[in-house]
Amino acid sequence: MRLLKRSCLPMRWIGLPILLFFLCFISAGWRQAQAQTRPRIIAFDAPGAGTAPNQNQGTFPEQISNSGLIVGNYVDANGVNHGFVRDPSGKITTFDAPGAGTSPDTGTVPNGITDAGVVVGGVFDSSHVFQGFFGRPGGHFTVFSAHGAGTSPHQGTNALGINSEGSIAGDFVDANGVPHGYVRSLDGKITSFDPSDSVFTAADTMDINFFGAITGPYLDANGVLHGFFRVPGGRIITFDAPGAGTGPDQGTVPSMITDLGAVPGVYQDANDVLHAFVRFANGTITTFDVPGAGTDPFEGTLANAANLEGFIAGEFVDANFVGHGFVRTPGGKNFVFDAPGEGIQETSPLSINLWGAVTGTFIDANGVSHGFLRLP
Repeated sequence: MRLLKRSCLPMRWIGLPILLFFLCFISAGWRQAQAQTRPRIIAFDAPGAGTAPNQNQGTFPEQISNSGLIVGNYVDANGVNHGFVRDPSGKITTFDAPGAGTSPDTGTVPNGITDAGVVVGGVFDSSHVFQGFFGRPGGHFTVFSAHGAGTSPHQGTNALGINSEGSIAGDFVDANGVPHGYVRSLDGKITSFDPSDSVFTAADTMDINFFGAITGPYLDANGVLHGFFRVPGGRIITFDAPGAGTGPDQGTVPSMITDLGAVPGVYQDANDVLHAFVRFANGTITTFDVPGAGTDPFEGTLANAANLEGFIAGEFVDANFVGHGFVRTPGGKNFVFDAPGEGIQETSPLSINLWGAVTGTFIDANGVSHGFLRLP
């Protein structure tokens, strides 16, 4: 399960996503609400994905764009990571970023993709040092490092999200092993940042929206997790979901941010039970649990993604510690689903696009991971 990747704009920029939202709300939104009872789920594997039982091998989709492109990584039989992009026709293109290592736990790990097919992610070299990258498979990749990033194993720069204008958000680990957030603008300028009480910024779920607003989690000196929202001008707002625990490793973890500023995520309460939340642009936070979610420690509900229309995709862990997928409508109705097959151990939706298509990973009875696409 996934738990722990302008303040004065001219009206022509502000109007694009808002106009798109209203044009699609009646048509696509109505179709999604009517069709959730008859979805089609397609399982897929990247060519070369490993199939050894219980070895963390297989296919791991990360994001689906509004144009239907799915990006992620696969782990081969030798434990090496490679990138892939699946297009709407089902064709899968695999790739490796420059400098990718060829030993276990190294390689290419994409984290996001734009509608135009620009991929962003991290490349891990043979020394387990990582750098950010972006580009198109089959074309040119740019590899970069944030100023202050360490150069020892498990240090470096990771790129976690990209918006349609080419701005990138991510984190870097310095020479002391401390992570920090950064944003890279289209001209290559990198600005680092941390919430004021952070000792550890980001934990692989940082994201950036069309306007340059960034969200992610951070850890305070007491080991408690909090959410942050960084406005395009650089001001950072911190927040906690109601009911979030205040003990070590408890708290609030944002998952992503929509172009309308909605932030879904998960919080862990004082009893270590997981609950879903959505923080809206006005700062209000709604929490919810999917019926069937377990109530023991590390069971519960995770909101992993949302789209412009307010549909939420995520996972809930039941009392038997089996993970199931769900899609939640703006009105609060939950549609629960599992990937096809017998003995599925976990179904984990990670991304939902404007049209309600959902992608994620499922784990089969042998402990091998596969990708899925849920079409409403």
